[in-house]
Order: sequence, then C-alpha cells, then structure tokens
Amino acid sequence: MKTLATLALATTCLTALPAAAYLELEKDELTFGFIKLTDMAPLAVAYENGYFEDEGLFVTLEAQANWKVLLDGVIGGQLDGAHMLAGQPLAATIGYGTEAHIITPFSMDLNGNGITVSNEIWEQMKPNIPKMDDGRPQHPISASALAPVVEDYKDQGIPFNMGMVFPVSTHNYELRYWLAAGGLEPGYYSPEDISGQIGADVLLSVTPPPQMPATMEAGTIFGYCVGEPWNQQAVFKGIGVPVITDYQLWKNNPEKVFGLSAEFAAENPNTTLAVTKALIRAAIWLDENDNANRPEAVEILSRSEYVGADYDVIANSMTGFFEFEKGDKRDIPDFNVFFRYNATYPFYSDAIWYLTQMRRWGQIAEPKSDEWFIETAKEVYKPEIYLEAARLLVDEGLANEADFPWDSDGFKAPTPAEDIIDGIAYDGRAPNAYLESLPIGLKGEQIIVGNEIQG
Repeated sequence: MKTLATLALATTCLTALPAAAYLELEKDELTFGFIKLTDMAPLAVAYENGYFEDEGLFVTLEAQANWKVLLDGVIGGQLDGAHMLAGQPLAATIGYGTEAHIITPFSMDLNGNGITVSNEIWEQMKPNIPKMDDGRPQHPISASALAPVVEDYKDQGIPFNMGMVFPVSTHNYELRYWLAAGGLEPGYYSPEDISGQIGADVLLSVTPPPQMPATMEAGTIFGYCVGEPWNQQAVFKGIGVPVITDYQLWKNNPEKVFGLSAEFAAENPNTTLAVTKALIRAAIWLDENDNANRPEAVEILSRSEYVGADYDVIANSMTGFFEFEKGDKRDIPDFNVFFRYNATYPFYSDAIWYLTQMRRWGQIAEPKSDEWFIETAKEVYKPEIYLEAARLLVDEGLANEADFPWDSDGFKAPTPAEDIIDGIAYDGRAPNAYLESLPIGLKGEQIIVGNEIQG
C-alpha cells in the first residue's frame, strides 16, 4: 500500500508547486491493456509524462492481440483496466457475448475513425459523387454513391464484403449508420444468427485493426471502418481511399472508453480515482494550446511498444488534417479530440446511443423501455467518479474549474440534425423515439424471426 505525501515547499520557492492528493491507494502496481490505435494516446501520455507516477501508481502497458483478448483480460483480472471499445462495457454488462459488469469513469476521445474503400471500388463510386469547383470530390460522401456499385456486384453474384473491428465496436455501428443513411441494408443479428448478415446488402465481418489494409489489399474485403492510423495507412500504401471520417458522419461522436471491472472499482476506489486523475491530465495535455503537444504525442505513439506506425502516417490525422487521396489533404482539426467539448466526461447519452444501435441491428433482440436504456447507461458510465477525480485535480492546481461540466445530469444537449449525415437528430433522453426516426433498423415491437423482421 502506498500513501501519497504532500510536497513540502520551501517558502523561498519562486514557483508554487501543487500538493499531491492524500489518496490512500489500495493497489499501486497495475497492468493496463490497449490495442494499437492512436486513440490509446491518453494511456501512453499518462505513462510517458509521469502522470501515473505522480499518483503513486506503477503502471505497465501491454498491447493486446484483439478486442476479445483484451476484454477477457479485464474480466479475468490479468489486466486491471484497458482502452476499450465503448460498446464493450455495455455489451458485457447486459450479457451480450461475455457477461461481466464493466464500468467506465473516463471517456478516452471523440471522433478518430474513418471508412476506407479499395481503389477499385473508389473508381466505381466516383461517377456518383458530386465534384467541387476544383474537381475534387465533394465531402461528406454519402453511401448512396456506393449503392449502385453494391447492386452491380449483387447482379454478378459477388458478395460485397466490408470489415469492421468487433461486433460491438463503434466502427461496426458507424459503418452500419453510413450504409443505412445511403439506403443500403447492413444486416441484422438475432439470438440464433450472430453473423449480423441477415438481410444484408453489404456483408460486414470482423478484422483486427492493424490487419485491415492487408486484408483489403488481398481482396478479402472491399473496404472497412477502422480507427487511425489504418485509414491513412491505406493512402500511404496506395491501396485505398478513405471516403468519410466519423467527424463528418456524426460531429464529435464518442469513441473509446477506459474500462475496468465494477469489482475492481469497488475494491480499489482510491486507486480508480488516481487512475482517472492521471488520464484526465493526459487528455488535457493532448489538446492544450491548440494541439501544440500533438507532434510530441505522435512521436510517442509511433514507437513500437505503442502503435508502431510511421510518424508521418500517425501525424496525418493527429495534427489537424486528414488525407483522402494522395495530395488531397483537408483540414479536420477535430478529427482527434481528447479533452475539448467535455470529451473525457462519461455521458449517459453516449452510452444510450450505443445501446440504441445494438437494438437497431438486433443485438438487443427484444424491445426495451426508455427507462431500461437510461438505467443500463447508469450501471456502466460513472460520471460521479470522473467529477471526483476532476475536483481533486482542480484543488491541486492541475486543472481548470471551468473545464468540467459540474452541473451536468449526465446528458448532452441533443445532437442537431445538421451534425449527422442522415439529417436525423439524436436525443439520448428519448431512445425509442430516436429509433422510430431511423428509416432502416428495428423499432418499436419489431424482432427478427428467421430471416425476417416481424412486428
């Protein structure tokens, strides 16, 4: 057990140093898991900048082979916590897949993903895409430009395959959202058929993030949705073209979370607070001074123990712009957001969006009340832990009071229609009304029976 002592400051000090918190740590040696993606940055920065050490924590970071291995590690106790898909704690808690009560006190980022297609598919889409005055494609690009291509493949009897990283990943739901907004059926799940391909125009399957470019290059998939740097990698390798970022799909959408078991948090409340403090500091550093620290962050992430991609590939998205085709770089300053817009606060409304998508595509097979969505979100997302950690940082002079939503009830203001590609607003307080507003997907009392929607 390690106790953090306050720093004794001499009265002659020219600079006032913050006093460390009096947190009595229940456990000070921790192992956290991550997947090799740029949005694991808060963990790497908290480690490299000494924020974990400042809290008296001795942390080991371990890359994991895939999302299932990572989740199993947290459930089994080999990992004390991890960089997780936001859908993972929710799915585990409601018993979709592996059942376990996982919580999150910290949202790791906003945005950060893209959808990429192969060069061949891009050439077939281009005639369907409006052009700007300079001849470049008009963004955002709708999946309606892909629909005639999919129809042509269907006529030829060729399955149209695309990749996403995990059944409960943001990437699965974003790819489905984009396809459905363009009039394409991305398929349904049922308790009897967990392929997610029931009634699908486009067949989605799992590919681990670092393997996406090679899998597309081999022709196994025609495109994919993934986090960085694996969209920019396709551009650098000359094998594919990103057609849309998730910032263009849904402005400032939630992405990864830091997940740990409810049991760990209950047994180690001060340790959980200390970890959350270190991660908040890392997020602040990543965004402060108009992203001035991003080049340093890119250098850290490019190391083999973290993401291990070339500096230039990671910098392409982390430093305020995004390259769609060779030479077609466009400013997207908020492609990666780690602290701005309350990015680190675990909003219930973010959790509810994931749950609505699980229901929309049949992973939640039966209809649920609005109250169920809200209570499930509250079981997993823990803003009270987050705000307690933030208060300690403010008291220590390590964060600004004005940067945190102290009076929030856990719900963001509704996302306006103009910020989402299909022009349909999202209000987390009314999940079933939201589902009703989406033209494609399960709603109301509907269920999947065999290969059909009934109800």
